[in-house]
Amino acid sequence: MKYLFLFLSVISFFPAFAQVTVNGRVLDARSQQPLEGAVISEATTGNQVLTDASGQFRMVLASRFDTLVVQRVASHRLQKLVPPQSRKQVVILLEPLAVNLQEVVVRGYETRRPLQKTAGAIGLLSTRDLERFSQTTLVPALNTLPGVRMEERATASYRISIRGSSLRAPYGVRNVKVYLNEVPLVEANGTIPLNMLDAATISNIEVLKGPAGSVYGAGTGGTILLETLKPVESSVMAGAQVGSFGLRRGFASASVASEKSNLLLRFDRQTLDGYREQSALDRKTVLLSGQFFPNQKQTFSFHALYSDLFYELPGALTREQFAANPRAARQQNKDQNASLNVEGLNLGFVHNYQFNERWSNTTSLFGVFSFLNHPFVTDYERNVNQSFGGRTRTTYRTQIGSLPTRFTLGAEGQRRFVNARQYVNKAGTPGALNYDDEVTVQEGFVFGQAEVDLPSDFLLTVGASLNSLRYDIARVSEAAANPNYEQTRSIDAQFSPRVGLVKVLSPTLSAHASVSAGFSPPTEAEVRPSDASINLALQPERGVNYEAGFRGSLFNQRFTFDVVGFHFKLKETIVSRTTPSGVAVFANAGSTKQQGVEVAAGYAFVQAPAKAFSLLRLWGTYTYTHFRFLNYQQNENDFSGNRLTGTAPHVAVAGLDAESRLGLYLNATANYSAEVPLNDANTVYAPNYFVVGARAGFRRAFAQTWHLDLYAGVDNATDRDYSLGNDLNAFGNRYFQAAPGRNFYSGVQLRKRF
Repeated sequence: MKYLFLFLSVISFFPAFAQVTVNGRVLDARSQQPLEGAVISEATTGNQVLTDASGQFRMVLASRFDTLVVQRVASHRLQKLVPPQSRKQVVILLEPLAVNLQEVVVRGYETRRPLQKTAGAIGLLSTRDLERFSQTTLVPALNTLPGVRMEERATASYRISIRGSSLRAPYGVRNVKVYLNEVPLVEANGTIPLNMLDAATISNIEVLKGPAGSVYGAGTGGTILLETLKPVESSVMAGAQVGSFGLRRGFASASVASEKSNLLLRFDRQTLDGYREQSALDRKTVLLSGQFFPNQKQTFSFHALYSDLFYELPGALTREQFAANPRAARQQNKDQNASLNVEGLNLGFVHNYQFNERWSNTTSLFGVFSFLNHPFVTDYERNVNQSFGGRTRTTYRTQIGSLPTRFTLGAEGQRRFVNARQYVNKAGTPGALNYDDEVTVQEGFVFGQAEVDLPSDFLLTVGASLNSLRYDIARVSEAAANPNYEQTRSIDAQFSPRVGLVKVLSPTLSAHASVSAGFSPPTEAEVRPSDASINLALQPERGVNYEAGFRGSLFNQRFTFDVVGFHFKLKETIVSRTTPSGVAVFANAGSTKQQGVEVAAGYAFVQAPAKAFSLLRLWGTYTYTHFRFLNYQQNENDFSGNRLTGTAPHVAVAGLDAESRLGLYLNATANYSAEVPLNDANTVYAPNYFVVGARAGFRRAFAQTWHLDLYAGVDNATDRDYSLGNDLNAFGNRYFQAAPGRNFYSGVQLRKRF
């Protein structure tokens, strides 16, 4: 009896020992947001559980070596072998096969609603969209969005146009607000330092087109929301890439993640000899970011981004020089060793607190510090920049009668300071001091917004902001001789309202319309250009935008579409032109009328994750614009009725995505742009161009915890000579900045999960 009892005890013990309880979480691989309603199945028994609203699940498996099958509508079906350390939370990432507009939650306009229920033209780029390209730059990815044009005048010298906003940006990014992890990304002189970012550290992008002043303050061009990578599991990762024209790139990262916190440390370095003469690049970035979840009510997140950037400036060419040798640099740029060297540190801290079901608050604090060492063609600039600021918003959810309503009230403010010293450039070394300026900019706004769910599936949004700005400029190098060396300019408080309305026509179709007003004050770099002048008479731009559109999906979400038309009238338009010495100066140009249509559509011919050939999707975007100057008089020249400088009337992008269950993938992209006027007189045009590129690779998980991505690609496969970042209204007819010719790249990424 004793041995029989022992035998029965052992038999009963083995099943208990073999069984294992798995706690896990299912996240969207693109947005890293929790997925509710995902089906978790045990491969052996077929038992199933569903994830809750936070993506959590708990399941008892027959064996610690059993396999989980995870699937969800519009997502990949994933099989995952449970690792031996079963006490650890299992994080499962599901890649969507198609865009489900009912589930894609956007941050734009502070609504936190699905895209289908958001009024406004919004472009979205996920991690998967960004990884279609080499990730050495954001240019090709952003240029897939209708109405958006990102240009690269020289290596890492970027310019972004949203619906024609590049008119006032001869270099840098202006008239477009950019937020990085919910904090403003801006230098003290008012330009956006996108070249300080490494494209591979960005995981998601939202682009709001047109004035969004109701919640983002001053700006008529648009708003871009960037989000850096966030770890969802403990892992180490490394990769390398090489390519044409001396491209060398490498990175290494480590992350730790738990239910209460996550932390990411990543180092990237990219060097390039350059397609053109005098166009080398060397950029090093270090990103430290993390999140802490002390309880269910609050979340702390932070990022610290350090960048050390150097790149050379080849200068623009005339049409004859461009035709003779597009790879040449302007001789004066070479003689003066024209280049830019800047070190910067961007710090951001965000706190989210959910007081109860009705009240919540998000507050962010930030600091930006940089030192610029810039030998230019005509001068040598040494600038020290620092910015401090914060943003807060409080949301209250209630009901007015039977109508669900949400109120948001917030404010944003920042103080920027730059000490700018300009010297004579002596072949790349500073000579005699020309001037020494100290500039302080104080900018802020308050905003409010109300959202109401109306009967018959209407959603109404009403918002507004009140903005203020002040410049204090002191030319301290003239303090002893000039009693008026200090100057001040204040911009009167400006009111920017916005009204949006959405009608949900069906579960897969909605229509939207909005009216928004915005204003955009001149930046410090425009008030104080490099020719030593100070233009306090420069007026802010003001405009009103009307738009309407519809978006949705058909054929079981295989076909998705987003169409919007807009009419934007801008007064006191700021334009740039180049002086004989090569310095960009600015002036108001009367008014402009900008109207157009933007279309994005895609069709998934194959959408079967369980089959050998799992995905075949064709997509495309098209932008038609009719942009014209109104009442634009420049001295004796009347440019009224001319096409808006720097904008193409037709832009089209098409792409093909193919994937197999084995891990093979192909992403092909074709871009077409019609001719672009390069001066206000419309006498010089950049010719149209058509370029094609592709990336193919093998992406596979193996040995349970390893993930490999081996890839190769080609850009500008037809070797077309074209100018992507033209100089507008350039003196001496030097308009053209050649884009790279045909170039190849290949790389590898390897990740180890713990």
